[in-house]
Amino acid sequence: MNSSWQDFLGANGARFDGDLITDFGDLNSELAAAREATIVSPLGHLGVFECAGEDAKVFLHNQLTSDVNHLAADTAQHSAWCTAKGRMQASFLLYRSGNDYRGLLSADLLPTIRNDMQKYVLRSKVKLADLSAHLAVLGISGPQAEFALQAADLPVPADALQTADFSDGKVICLDANRFLIVLAREKTPELWAKLAANARPVGTPVWRWLDIQAGLPLITLATRECFVPQMANFDQLGGVSFQKGCYPGQEVIARTRYLGKIKRHLYRIHADSALAAGTGIYAPENPESLLAMVVTAAPSPDGGFDALAVIQESLVDSGVLLFDAAGRTGLRASIVSPVGD
Repeated sequence: MNSSWQDFLGANGARFDGDLITDFGDLNSELAAAREATIVSPLGHLGVFECAGEDAKVFLHNQLTSDVNHLAADTAQHSAWCTAKGRMQASFLLYRSGNDYRGLLSADLLPTIRNDMQKYVLRSKVKLADLSAHLAVLGISGPQAEFALQAADLPVPADALQTADFSDGKVICLDANRFLIVLAREKTPELWAKLAANARPVGTPVWRWLDIQAGLPLITLATRECFVPQMANFDQLGGVSFQKGCYPGQEVIARTRYLGKIKRHLYRIHADSALAAGTGIYAPENPESLLAMVVTAAPSPDGGFDALAVIQESLVDSGVLLFDAAGRTGLRASIVSPVGD
């Protein structure tokens, strides 16, 4: 996180764990507020990736799982970059910036993804860049989110996955009450003050909890190459096109769809003890066989932890899961609900 931005947030009550904001003084109260109140959060766990140049559209269309060719200037789309075996290396929220393309992804993956994708550029007229030092990402959520945006002189996209430009950046609508704001870092303190006048500041765990409720998984370093997109529900999020041509992992992803061989799906789960992305899930009767994995986790307003987890269907009927992360056998969780259809 930019040091001046971090200093500004610290002066306004933020508490940190490394570069991530844990809370603004009272995590439990912030989590409770996220249910019904309007909140605003600095999203330092997200980085900003750019693919620029006259071949940017063709290059990304040939690399990512989504239909980049039909990404309009005022829309965003979920997408993924996969290995040849169809495993997700990163998940993106992709949007346009003029003729260039930008994607929000887990900040801990961005340097590796940029370097690895660079190997495929070859003679394409494309420049890949990490813009995280220059752009910040904020999230705002709640019943008065639209009002808070308007009061800060920001545009309000009308529908989910629509975008709207303003002088210093872009607003992206996630759903009826949640928006992302990507803007120049030097303008962020001024905008933060305007938004905080009508929305309660909260830490990153609160935004992650909202993502879990919305069923939006984020691939991180801990879960890189662990799932094909259908396991993480990316096909239902519109992040996979089954009509486009070849891209890394396309054959595996298509075969998985048409042969109906997906035996692991995304579920919301709850545990009394701490969970984290990459936590392995084991069945009580077979504690040595990895049968599922946590994708995203956050403290719950009800106590304990909520998470999104990819779970093998054979475990689902049992309703109770046994975790074994770093030797913590006996850590139990229950399935709350499936994500998607």
